[in-house]
This record gives sequence, C-alpha cells and structure tokens, in this order.
Amino acid sequence: MELKYIYRSIRLLLVVGGVCLALYLFYFLSKVTYPFLIGLIIAFLINPLVDLLEKKAKMPRVLAVLISLIVIFAFCAGLITLLVAEIVSGAAYLATVVPEHLDTLINYLEDYFTAQIIPLYNQLTSVFNKLEAGQQDTIIGNIQNVGAKIGSTVGTFIKNLFGNIPNILSWFPNAATVLIFSLLATFFISKDWYHLSAIGGRILPQKAKTSGKTVFSDLKKALFGFIKAQLTLISITTVIILIGLLILRVDYAITIALATGIVDIIPYLGTGAVFVPWIIYASINGDMGLAIGLGVLYIIVLVQRQVMEPKILSSSIGLDPLATLIALFVGFKLIGFLGLIVGPVTLVIISTLYRANVFHDIWAFIKGREI
Repeated sequence: MELKYIYRSIRLLLVVGGVCLALYLFYFLSKVTYPFLIGLIIAFLINPLVDLLEKKAKMPRVLAVLISLIVIFAFCAGLITLLVAEIVSGAAYLATVVPEHLDTLINYLEDYFTAQIIPLYNQLTSVFNKLEAGQQDTIIGNIQNVGAKIGSTVGTFIKNLFGNIPNILSWFPNAATVLIFSLLATFFISKDWYHLSAIGGRILPQKAKTSGKTVFSDLKKALFGFIKAQLTLISITTVIILIGLLILRVDYAITIALATGIVDIIPYLGTGAVFVPWIIYASINGDMGLAIGLGVLYIIVLVQRQVMEPKILSSSIGLDPLATLIALFVGFKLIGFLGLIVGPVTLVIISTLYRANVFHDIWAFIKGREI
C-alpha cells in the first residue's frame, strides 16, 4: 500500500475520532452545565433587544440586560396567567356542561348494553353450555390467564405511578434551582456578550472564525426561521378552525380555536387530540351534522398542514421542500414524533456546514492538501 493512503487513513481516523470525542464531551458536559447552556441560548435570543435598548435608549448594558429579562419574564408570567385563567374558566364551564353530557353518554351505554351485549351474552352462554367439559375448562383457564395479565399490568402501572410521585415532587426544587442559575447565567453572559465574543475570536484561528461566523449566521437565520414557520402554521390552523367552528355555530368558537391551535404544536397528535374525541362524542350523542362537519374540518386541517408544512419550513429556513419532507419523514421513523423537530434541525446544520465549506476543508485535510 502506498504511503499516502496510509496517511489518509490515519487522518480519516483522526477526524472520525475527533468528531466522536467532541460529541461525547458535549453530551457529558451538557449534563452538568445545562443551566448555563440554557442561559447562553436565552442571552442569544434577547441580545437584539439588549442592543436596541443600549443603543437607542442610551442605557448602560447592565440596565438594558436587566430590563430585557424583566420584560421577557413578565411576558411569560402574563402568558401563563392568561392560560391558567382560561383553564379555570373552561373548567367552570365544563363543570356545568359535563354532567348533562355524561348523563347522555350513560343513557347511550345503557341502551347499547341492553340491546346488544345482553343478547350476545345469552348466545355465548348457550354455545358454552353445549361444549364438552374439557373445552369449557380450557376457555375458563384462558379467561383467567387474560384476567391475571390485565390485573398484573394494571397493578404494575399503579405501582409505577405512585412510585414516581416522589420523583415528580423532587423535580420542583431542582427546576427552581435550574431556573435561578439559568437567569443568573443569562444576565452575566448577556452583560459581557461582546467581551466573551472577543475572547473567543482571539482563541480561534482565522479559518475557524470565518467558517464559524458563516455557520453561526446561517443557524441564527434557520432558528428564527423555524420559529416563524411554526407560528405561521399554528396561525393558519387556528384561522381555519375558527372559520369552520363559526360556520358550524359552535359555542366558544374563538376559545376552542385558540386552544386547538396551541395543541397543534404537539407533533403527531396535534389537532387530533381535540377533534377525534369530539367527533366520537358528537356521533354518540346523535348530533351527526356536527360530527360530519367536525370530520370535514379535521380533514381540511390535516391536509393543509401536510401540504403547507414542508413549503413553509423550506421557505423560512432556506431548504428545498423535498429535502425538508424527507427530513421530516426520516426523523419521525427514527426517533418518533420528536424527529419531526430534530429532522429539519439536523438538515439545517448539515446544510449550514456544507455552505461554510466545513466538509470541503475536512476532505482536504484527509487528502493531505493544505486548507
């Protein structure tokens, strides 16, 4: 084997080993420093607001950072307060409406049991009595085994549920600690943002700085583009649902449309978490007109989501629609509904690294050419 191929193999192993080591170190360090990573992300997100207050309002940067954090915290607190108030209002409304609907459901189940289950039970009893003793014992044994498995499964579920309650309760002090450290980290990182950037610029070589700026700029554009795309999709879904519910003359159409639009954030389930139980209940309640209308509205929402999502994501984060669609599908098949987010993000990172010539530089290093 020629010597150059041996050198190329060694450099390839160095690259693969370096990437694996970097990923492992990032995974290990992120487990013990994640409050500071959260603070870094928040500082990055609020930096435009801090710069605006510092330059336009002539504020000291410390005061600009403090005001920005107060504004963001007040906005989140106000949003949570409105959400809690809406939940309380909805709960009060459901407290008056649910008993009536529950009576309807119980009456339906009673009629169904009387008309269908009892005759079926009589038929099965008649057939069972005609079987031989050994066949009857086999059927009874199978039923007992199924019952034992169901009981064991339910018992394990209840045991795990109550066993996890201490872990859930212990999560709250930990969450408060993480929140405090994240806010403190955000304050200090944002206050010294440009000083820290200058230190990083002095440490990194010129080639890494050039590529890093390109990667950082593209990722920043893609991040805000992704958020913009999701808000656009949720807004479109909310408007369509609102129009449909107004046509169907449903009470509290605006509240239901807003709540369903928020639920649309949940990948895989999405609006189906609201529409499917609602359609089933409307059918049981005998309101077939409403059930059909909700079914048609649900299909429209699903179709527009599937059609618009790749297009809006691609235009917002600068990716090809087909590539975005493939990333969504591959991400979903590999890691489930979380892959619907991870897939496009991974594609953005790969595309950004490609545009920054990172892969070209790595290949040049492996080949032994000067970068």
